[in-house]
Amino acid sequence: MSEDTSNTHPKAGLNPDKKIPLILATGLGIQLSGLVIPGLVIMPIVVFRAAEQAESVMLWAVSASLMICGLVSILQAIRVGRIGAGYILVTGTSGASLAICIAALNEGGTALLAVLMLVLALFQIVFSTQLSLFRRILTPAIMGTVLMLTPVTVMPIIFDQLENVPAGAPPYAAPLSSLITILVIVAMVLKTKGKLRLWAPVIGIILGSAFSGIFGLYDIDRIAKSSWFGFPKMHWPGLDLSFGPAFWGLLPAFLFISIVCTIQTISGSIAVQGVSWPSPRSADFRKTQGAIAADGIGNILSGIFGAIPIGFRPYGTSMIELTGISSRRIGVAYGIVIIALAFFPKGLAMILAIPGPVTAAFITIMMATIFIIGIRIVVQDGIDYRKGLIVGVSFWVGVGFQNGVVFSDYISEHIGPYLNNGMVAGGLTAILLVLFVDLTKPVSSRIEVELALTSLKDIRVFLSTFAQKNGWDKHMTERLNAAAEETLMSLQQNDEAREESKKRLFLSARKEDGGAILEFVSLMGSGNLQDRLAMLDDQVQEETIGREVSLRLLRHFSSWVRHQKYHDTDIITIRIENTDTSPYKKTWN
Repeated sequence: MSEDTSNTHPKAGLNPDKKIPLILATGLGIQLSGLVIPGLVIMPIVVFRAAEQAESVMLWAVSASLMICGLVSILQAIRVGRIGAGYILVTGTSGASLAICIAALNEGGTALLAVLMLVLALFQIVFSTQLSLFRRILTPAIMGTVLMLTPVTVMPIIFDQLENVPAGAPPYAAPLSSLITILVIVAMVLKTKGKLRLWAPVIGIILGSAFSGIFGLYDIDRIAKSSWFGFPKMHWPGLDLSFGPAFWGLLPAFLFISIVCTIQTISGSIAVQGVSWPSPRSADFRKTQGAIAADGIGNILSGIFGAIPIGFRPYGTSMIELTGISSRRIGVAYGIVIIALAFFPKGLAMILAIPGPVTAAFITIMMATIFIIGIRIVVQDGIDYRKGLIVGVSFWVGVGFQNGVVFSDYISEHIGPYLNNGMVAGGLTAILLVLFVDLTKPVSSRIEVELALTSLKDIRVFLSTFAQKNGWDKHMTERLNAAAEETLMSLQQNDEAREESKKRLFLSARKEDGGAILEFVSLMGSGNLQDRLAMLDDQVQEETIGREVSLRLLRHFSSWVRHQKYHDTDIITIRIENTDTSPYKKTWN
């Protein structure tokens, strides 16, 4: 066939800057909203119902969540300055925060929740500006463990919803409704393909609600009494500025949830960057910082208006993979649709009327997915005996404290409130173990030089001394010097367009498992070394042949290269083996 199919190629639409037709963008935005709305609405309902808050408070929290998630999704798509990712990052309410939000409402009502939300948001924004400083703490082992503990923390509360049925309902109505919902969702996820699979949660909720309606569990009267259009009745939560024991007791959990939400957004930003272009690209952490900052602004609004934390939802990435379209116009359309729903009470009532057993079944599936994502994050980075021990011990410590079986008779009343949350206890355990491993590593040697080729002499002296101190031969010294030289050349070429001031380069070297780890930290350049290494086998222009030779040499001398780009910070980490036979697989992306 000689017909030109360039425009119909599956990856032809993979460009976030592509201006797709308005009708197409709107259609895909509506589909995204249909996937996200059940969870977005159900989670605030679970929180405020479980805390026995007034109906008016719950309704306003749902409406506020819709408007805030819509605004943040638009901000993520369009990117204003350093705020936003510039990609389709779908925003919804955070399932990881259900337990602590219920606890805050029980302890001090909406005013306490509001002030804790503001602290969470401010911490998240500050965290985004200093993301590069936390790269040693936010390891895949810690991120995966925290996500795996999310269901452990949430599910006891969710299971209470199984009994949230009208008085007089048959005793078998709740379990059958939950069973139908779970069976439909699981069967569709396991057996269907393509777009239909994405709609599995929505179809499961619809069929489960319809089945529960046979027994009178679905609240049809609520829908009948709702108007078609209207402005949500606002409920001002106020701010509890007394900073009493309840605030300090819940603060660690909220700060930890801020990190959990940040971890989810980091993962989502990296994932969407990987699928939004025709060729795979390394993650640009500047866009990730923008995504976290946008979430932080959304959480400030959530605190002011009495809603629960928001965060990344994975449906946008799945939509891109299925449709081959990554235009940010879809993210804008999704945000507009979500905001409009807040002013459509009858449509909102249809979701609010979903029975508790159906809600519990839906969130059970969602929590199972979060658990698997946590496992995947741990495994994808490679797992050895150290990581396996950290993850295993931290997970079971979290489970133990969540269920009150770890020295419950001996934990003082002052420490207990901080550790009765599984994510806090397990996450802190993982952080402490990772820090212990990091602090007990051999001390790194460091040098600071100017980011220029004239610094090569100082770097060679530094690395020769480092190799001699570790008892390495001349061959290893030459490999270290050669790899450092090629890395410096790549950084210097990458930064040559920014000549307005002198750049400094911080080089650290340490011994690890018989080899050497070199870390180069400099100001930001424009390109990504991992991408350039990955593209070495592609055809290049003659004027770039010198740079290609330099990169090929770097790939030859190192067993792996990691390049992380942040605002004003550029970090390249490479591993050099002591022999030509390396136990590590060479990876650059």
